[in-house]
Amino acid sequence: MRPARGAGFGRPRDERIDAEVAAAVLDGLRRRGYHAITLEGIARQVRRARTSLYRRWPSKRHLVAYAIVGEMGHSPAPDTGTLRGDLQAAVATLRRTFAGPLGRGLAELVAHMAQDAPLADTVREAVLASRRRSLRAAFARAAARGETRDDLQIEVLLDMLTAPFYYRTLFGHAPITHRMSRSVVEYVVRIAARGAAA
Repeated sequence: MRPARGAGFGRPRDERIDAEVAAAVLDGLRRRGYHAITLEGIARQVRRARTSLYRRWPSKRHLVAYAIVGEMGHSPAPDTGTLRGDLQAAVATLRRTFAGPLGRGLAELVAHMAQDAPLADTVREAVLASRRRSLRAAFARAAARGETRDDLQIEVLLDMLTAPFYYRTLFGHAPITHRMSRSVVEYVVRIAARGAAA
């Protein structure tokens, strides 16, 4: 995956370097957390010149956001033909990302976002915005098929789909499981379905 222009990542030239660096960042998040990631350390790990990384990612936050985008994907809700199928595909990417050791690294990243406004802006733009566009498109397709009510508050439904994953990752009070993922989708589909009570 190459960073999109305007996403705040720079312009990588060699996809092999991109893949090596992303893998190293994700491994670092899993093992040590966001705080321990440095461009210098990643450069040493992948045996690349530090300047080559800085040409691609001007800061650590850009680098981490790029790696997360690659792991979670820009368009998590493919057109499966039903709203339920689209949303199940979307939450599966969250489950895979958040349920394992990477979730602990992401929790630390989110904590740093509260103290680092540029980092928060980068993550919102590069990670959240593209995923929410994909989910909005899924609801638009469902509306065109006549699956959903006309009075939906789409932004609230998007929060309902994703918030349980972030909440459980941050507070660790309950696991992120296949059953939990299915339940989240079923509740949202039930609320959105044509004929459901307002």
